Amino acid sequence: MTELLREALAEAVEQGQSIRSIAREAGLKHPALLKFLRGDQSLRLDLADRLAAYLGIESRRTRRKGW
Repeated sequence: MTELLREALAEAVEQGQSIRSIAREAGLKHPALLKFLRGDQSLRLDLADRLAAYLGIESRRTRRKGW
C-alpha cells in the first residue's frame, strides 16, 4: 500500500499539483507528506487513509486461498 500511495502521489506532482496543496486538501501536514514521498518516513494509518481517499485509491479485502 505504501508504494501505491507514493506512486500516486508522485504522479499527482508530475501532473502539476504541489505537495503543499495536496497536503492541505487531504488534511495532512506538508513536511510529513514530503518526508513520506522521499521515503524518509511512513504515514500513520489514519493519514494514509486520508491520502488514499484524496488520490482516489480504494482498498478492499480479498480472500486468500485456504480461507
